[in-house]
Amino acid sequence: MPDMTEAAPVIAVTGAAKAFGAVRALDGVDFAVRPGECVGLVGHNGAGKSTLVGVLNGGVAADAGDLRVDDATVTGTGVAAIRAAGLRCVFQELSLCPNLTISENVRVLLPGIAGPGWRRRAAERVGATLDRMFPGHGIEAGARPADLSIADRQMVEIAIAFLDAGNGDAARLVILDEPTSSLDSTRAAELLAHTRRFVGEGGAAVFISHILSEVLDVSDRVVVMKDGRVVADRPAGEFDTRALVASMGSVARDRAEAREDQAREGGPALDRDGLRAWHGEIVGLAGLAGHGQSAALREIFLAGTGDWRAGVPRLAFVAGDRATDGVFPLWSILRNITVAILPDLARRGRIDRDAEASRGGEWRESLAIRADTLEAPILSLSGGNQQKALFARALASTAPVVLMDDPMRGVDIGTKQEVYARLRAEAESGRTFIWYSTEMEEVALCDRVYVFRDGGIVAELSGAEVTEDAILAASFAGEVA
Repeated sequence: MPDMTEAAPVIAVTGAAKAFGAVRALDGVDFAVRPGECVGLVGHNGAGKSTLVGVLNGGVAADAGDLRVDDATVTGTGVAAIRAAGLRCVFQELSLCPNLTISENVRVLLPGIAGPGWRRRAAERVGATLDRMFPGHGIEAGARPADLSIADRQMVEIAIAFLDAGNGDAARLVILDEPTSSLDSTRAAELLAHTRRFVGEGGAAVFISHILSEVLDVSDRVVVMKDGRVVADRPAGEFDTRALVASMGSVARDRAEAREDQAREGGPALDRDGLRAWHGEIVGLAGLAGHGQSAALREIFLAGTGDWRAGVPRLAFVAGDRATDGVFPLWSILRNITVAILPDLARRGRIDRDAEASRGGEWRESLAIRADTLEAPILSLSGGNQQKALFARALASTAPVVLMDDPMRGVDIGTKQEVYARLRAEAESGRTFIWYSTEMEEVALCDRVYVFRDGGIVAELSGAEVTEDAILAASFAGEVA
């Protein structure tokens, strides 16, 4: 392995600054990655990570500072120069073309695969990479991303980033932005292992995740950002999870003590297909990813919202795949928040714009949505702040039951803790939550948990029964350990 302290950086920025209006996203950032090293990049949503990634991948031109690749200065946005140097990025918001086959997506992202027979070569290369990274994946190169689960789409995009296209077109540095957000623990561990192999062979990586244990497991060095600045840059061995949280300036709250069971007078708030939830209860859906949890939530939502004229909504929905099922990309932040409550804001058939702005402002403050103005496009927000807007939409409604489909993907630990506290407060007031999550930390916050396998419920756990071992046992064997 190259000496990481002596080798010239594959990529480096010095004094990088970038402002979006009054918001200083980057404020004099120095950042470098050398061959044979994985650098973990952490910080709360809005810390500047996404903007820094944009500068590194050539998509964002810094207002000030230098960007150098292999010690050569890159000017402007320089996307072509970045890609030609073997620098690739897996974005938090998945970017595959949904209507093209996987092989065709490979051709789009890696134009070096060209000429007669390129589809066959693309299929062989992406298939071999998937086999090496994610054994038993079951993904066909002729499939279209639109027909795949979000976990499969994420595996495909990751595999393309690491793929060697031949003709010298191989990855030298891969930026992984929340790469495990849709993967279960087994697939996540496979990705971390492959990343370490890649780095051990002289490659370089930047690993961004709000799952701090993953960052510490895979990284050689960890860079912590806060308010557009680097506040810590040290070897990973000098951190533990507590130290990382402290470095970020945590807004996390201590986990509340487990509450007593809610009174079950008046019958369940929801009872469908073996899944029952009582008023004021937070019910978790667990199990390996892709085993029917998301499908169950969609079926419940569609069955309960078939008549849009029904008056008071029965259900609200918070999507995890916000790009597909969550945000309205052409609308403002405000309209994305208030769309579910527009009938409540109408006066004589017309929307009261002042009331709408007031309600949106209340939720911006309540959930600390970082935006200069709610009239800005929703896509101007970071991924985590977009997710906050989706929570605001659901919680602003009067729906007594809120369905959540792995909604914390790509959300930082501080924001998570704030949302957890808000959900618990809402549950204490009688609201019911059905929550699918791939993270054990979130599952453990639930009052009861249904474990899914092969499209159905195979176990119901509560209290001390909710453990990782019990969930895994039920996931694989249909039995509680």
